[in-house]
Amino acid sequence: MVNRLKFLHIADLHLGRLLYGRSLIEDQRHFLFENLLPAIDRHKPDGVLIAGDLYDRPVASTEAIALFDALLDALSARQVPTVVISGNHDGPERIAVGAKMLARFGIHIVTSLDAAFQPIELGGAQIFALPYFDNAQMRAFLGDETLRGAGACMRAAVEKMEAQFAPGKLHVLVAHCFAAGASTSDSESRLFVGGAGDVPTDCFAPFDYAALGHLHAAQSAGSTARYAGSPLKYSVDEAHQKKSMTLVTLEPGAAPQIELLPVTPLHDVKRLNGKFDDLLAAGTAQPDGDYVEILLEDDAPVFCPADRLRPYYPNLLSVRSTWFLKAGAAAPSAAAQNRDRTAVFDGFLRDICGDEPQAGDTELFLEIMRELEAKEA
Repeated sequence: MVNRLKFLHIADLHLGRLLYGRSLIEDQRHFLFENLLPAIDRHKPDGVLIAGDLYDRPVASTEAIALFDALLDALSARQVPTVVISGNHDGPERIAVGAKMLARFGIHIVTSLDAAFQPIELGGAQIFALPYFDNAQMRAFLGDETLRGAGACMRAAVEKMEAQFAPGKLHVLVAHCFAAGASTSDSESRLFVGGAGDVPTDCFAPFDYAALGHLHAAQSAGSTARYAGSPLKYSVDEAHQKKSMTLVTLEPGAAPQIELLPVTPLHDVKRLNGKFDDLLAAGTAQPDGDYVEILLEDDAPVFCPADRLRPYYPNLLSVRSTWFLKAGAAAPSAAAQNRDRTAVFDGFLRDICGDEPQAGDTELFLEIMRELEAKEA
């Protein structure tokens, strides 16, 4: 009878991902070779579980494929058993190339429902690797057209797996789905409307542990299931999240023991807000190489803020302004409109032309604007 097993659970690598048009391939390489592989060397897990969305798109970039190939080589060299499933972003047929050969070296890539119901024997555990599926696929595979919704399909699949449970072994599920009640981020979307894609968390109860993928925030999904979350921040909405890898220790009859291994990224993703001059001074004093979204809180418009900030924030993603947000929120009165135009004009002369507004300049500008509006009317 098995005593205990330890697994390193990750998910949602999204190799080849872009953030505001910027390639994250070097950030992902840093995660794999400076975070994941050292964690494997340090903790020596009995297996690695990768719960889907290996790539960011079905037809992956050559850089993403080369990076996954390098990961496979590193895992094979360490002789650490690995289970990988396809997620909704993956092209199942493409990542399945060479799967039979890789399985002989302990790397199991599962992309079909046929293979999902053939448990992978890993030490004293049976691992059921269930790739992402849509409900029609599961209905057709099980031959049951009465199944409606992801919950019913998942429950039927689990019942079929339970029939193969061997006594005295640990039972682990690797799946890519949306668990009911879980928290989402901007970088992933719910696949169905009205809850039809939700899987009740009690579906995972028969397993000693369910290693889930699809949601990018690390979180529990019931008593025995967990999302590892994405290892990197893939939207500014995730700036507050603490990214990690999940090290889970399993013993018969005991709740999973979870240890979160922090990820140190090559570049963080964060939001900054404040006055333009303050942010410029901070960046000048200490340039910030992280991926940054900036919200300006100035009471007047600032001209060309991104161009002026980028030398000190080289990975600047975007700049927004509360002044512009407020200006667009409501139609201003004529007096307020003149004040706003005056601020724009004075700022243009000062910041772009390098001149201080002279007597009569602003009045002439406002007169020209009124004449143009009269002609348009």
